[in-house]
Amino acid sequence: MTTQTSHYLSNTVRNLKPSGIRRFFDLAAGMEGVISLGVGEPDFVTPWSIREASILSIEQGITSYTGNAGLLELRKEISTYLSKSFHVDYRPESEIIVTVGGSQALDLALRAIVNPGDEVIIVEPTFVSYGPLVSLAGGVPIPVHTKSENEFKLQPEEIEKVVSNRTKAIIICSPNNPTGTMLSKQELVEIGKIVEKYNLLVISDEIYAELSYEGAYTSFSSLPGMFERTILVSGFSKGFAMTGWRLGYSAAPKEISEAMLKVHQYTMMCASTMAQYGAIEALKNGIPEVEQMRKSYRQRRNYFVSSLQEIGLQCHIPGGAFYAFPSISSTGLSSEEFAGKLLMEEKVAVVPGNVFGESGEGYIRCSYASSLEQLQEAIKRMGRFIANIKKES
Repeated sequence: MTTQTSHYLSNTVRNLKPSGIRRFFDLAAGMEGVISLGVGEPDFVTPWSIREASILSIEQGITSYTGNAGLLELRKEISTYLSKSFHVDYRPESEIIVTVGGSQALDLALRAIVNPGDEVIIVEPTFVSYGPLVSLAGGVPIPVHTKSENEFKLQPEEIEKVVSNRTKAIIICSPNNPTGTMLSKQELVEIGKIVEKYNLLVISDEIYAELSYEGAYTSFSSLPGMFERTILVSGFSKGFAMTGWRLGYSAAPKEISEAMLKVHQYTMMCASTMAQYGAIEALKNGIPEVEQMRKSYRQRRNYFVSSLQEIGLQCHIPGGAFYAFPSISSTGLSSEEFAGKLLMEEKVAVVPGNVFGESGEGYIRCSYASSLEQLQEAIKRMGRFIANIKKES
């Protein structure tokens, strides 16, 4: 006799949709000869000095828990790094938490601030986890759409259209995943005015801050009046090529950080000890290698975006991260149709834009964190695919 267990499930979890990114990645993983432009992961190996520092900590037998907030030495290095690089000062003893990836920092932030029914504004196209994390915290995700004619940059007036008396916070990601859009300092200042007007908190996802290509990067909490209103979330996955290490951090005013730490100590205890020693080395001596990776991504961006345009896919020039978000409207296919057919017919894996929200329909996300040779082959296959569509129509 089979026992039905579905009735035990939480309604919130039952209603969560599986990640559209993982679905296409899993499809591609089962095929031979696929070029994957799907998953947002650096193709660089973690720099050797970082790996060596982690190995050394294991060899020295440093394998116990750290404090809940993470090694104080690491928190001091994070504090120094944020101050030198982004001109924002956080106290390492009370305002910084080392987390298991940036995703856990987001989860902690939302669970610390959201009451049941609170609304959190999500900027679409958006990273796939934002909405589900808001829901899991008991909140209500409220999308605000951005438009291609504005290079997917958030417009302050669009925020005002969706703000209500239940709005608690807004999540901003710059440079953005999936569009690669980066907001300038003045654009962030204008958003800050709306944040102050409606007494909102900002969760600023700055995981791609190291991978910005045009001008100096502006951290949201560095803006006048925004420090007390900002929870900064970042980590080592993207800029330092440490995805599998699962190490991130949050930086927030003391009272908010203390609330986040309560959740962290009960759900995670602490981040990996050996990964933390690797991160200390990353911040002390790894910045030159980050700069080399950034230059390489910029070169690939320039090639890939211009090549997309040459084969007939219009695409704005992303200001950061390692994603291109071209329009596929000229093909007459939906995002799902385009991605599915491209995978089956030419063995190139991309992510359909609609998985990032309704405003992503008609686009695809392509990660150019692949070798130049792979990108060249991918463009060749995509160009052939588009030419065949035109022949058929």
